[in-house]
Amino acid sequence: MVSLQEFFKDSVAAAMQKQGVAADDHTAYYVVNLLTLFARQEALYERSKTGPGLQPLALLLAEAAEAPDRDACNAVLRRVGDTSLFVAGFLGDGFARKLVDVDYYINMGGAAYGRLSTSARGTLQGRALSGVFAELAAKFREFVDVLTEIRASGSAAALDVLRLYEVWLRTGSRRAAQLLREHGIEPNATLNAATRH
Repeated sequence: MVSLQEFFKDSVAAAMQKQGVAADDHTAYYVVNLLTLFARQEALYERSKTGPGLQPLALLLAEAAEAPDRDACNAVLRRVGDTSLFVAGFLGDGFARKLVDVDYYINMGGAAYGRLSTSARGTLQGRALSGVFAELAAKFREFVDVLTEIRASGSAAALDVLRLYEVWLRTGSRRAAQLLREHGIEPNATLNAATRH
């Protein structure tokens, strides 16, 4: 049995190889942690009066522009980049008849990571991650393809695994846990705390 994080580590490595995407190990690890984190619905979606949903990227960028300090701005830019990467890679096929298409998320996410790579350099965390953000900005389209490859691969489609994990986390369903184990993933309730990046 493997953890969800190990599942995504193997999935990211295989998809990167298949797509011919070369990246620093730290960048690949960041993407693995991003996927693991977004296995929890509340990590991706914002709560609103009408229920959970994605906050529009333009509003997030406005929030970044009005942030009181660099750390707050960087946190919002990171949210834009992370959300854009996940949505474009895993949910991009659902944009066919929407007002915005996947290219919107690719452009916004790449630009957010690019700005973040420069802005974050002056912070402790930024010094460690500015290279990761720069690589994600430069190879954003390629990483979208990596996530799309993961979503489309095998009989245990990644979205199904994410959904099963979410059901198990929320309900403790023995059926969901058993299905995860059949996919080779051992459910782990400490997922959220251990995978924050």
